[in-house]
Amino acid sequence: MKIVRYQTTGPPLWGVLSDGVVLAAEGTPFVDLRSTGRQVGTIDEVTLLAPVTPRTVLCVGRNYRSHAEEFGNKVPDEPLLFLKPPASVVGPGHEVVYPRISGRLDPEAELVLVIGKQARSVAAGDAWDVIGGYTCGNDITARDIQKSDGQWTRGKGFDTFCPIGPWVETEYDPTDVRVSCIVDGERRQDGRTKDLIFPIPFLIEYITRFTTLEPGDVILSGTPEGVRPVDPGNTITVEVEGLGALSNRVVAEVAAQSA
Repeated sequence: MKIVRYQTTGPPLWGVLSDGVVLAAEGTPFVDLRSTGRQVGTIDEVTLLAPVTPRTVLCVGRNYRSHAEEFGNKVPDEPLLFLKPPASVVGPGHEVVYPRISGRLDPEAELVLVIGKQARSVAAGDAWDVIGGYTCGNDITARDIQKSDGQWTRGKGFDTFCPIGPWVETEYDPTDVRVSCIVDGERRQDGRTKDLIFPIPFLIEYITRFTTLEPGDVILSGTPEGVRPVDPGNTITVEVEGLGALSNRVVAEVAAQSA
C-alpha cells in the first residue's frame, strides 16, 4: 500500500495512492490506515506533502564505506547518529532554501525507514515488525557549517533540509535496492542498500536501546558516495528503486524571502 499525505483546498489529509489516483483514507497512518474507496483526484490534481509527520528524525552518518572515504573520514565502528529537527521536513516539490550564511550545500540521497509501532529495546530479529514502511529522503547538508561547528545540528538542521516522499510504501523489501541522487538530469550518487555498513535490523536494535520510537518517526539510513554541491536553480531528485522519485528545487534564501 502507498500512503500519501495530501492537500486540496482544505487542511492536510492522509490517503492511499492506487494506479495514480489518490483515495481518501481512515485510521492511523502506518498502524491501521485503510482506503475508503472514495476518489479524491489524480496524483497531479492534489498537492503531495511529506508523507510523515515525525516526532523524531534520526539519521545515520557514514553508513556506506565509499561515502566515508570520499570525505577522508574514518569508517565508524558503531553507527554514527544525529538528529534533524522535525521542522526541517518538507515534501515533494517543496523548495529547498540555500542559507545565506552557507557557502556549500550538498544533497544526500537516502532510504528512509518509517516506524509503524512503538519501539523500545527491539532485537534485530524483530526489527522488521516495527517498520511501517519506506520512502525516499534527502539529507540536505550545509557542509561548511557542519565542519566548522564540529557537531552537526546546525549544518544538517535548517528548515527545508529534510525532503521526504513522495509516498510511503508499506509492502517492500529494502535489503538490496538502488539509491540515487540526480541533479538536473545528472546522476551523481548511485549505490545499493546491500552495501550499508550497518544493516537495517542492526540499526533498529542499536537505536531502540537508547530511545523510544513512535509510529511515524523516521530513520534516514545513510547515503552512498558521489556527494557534490548544488546551487540555487538546481533541481535535486532522489530515487529509491520501487519508491518513486522525490524532486525539490534549490532557491537562494534571499529569493525565497522576497517571493
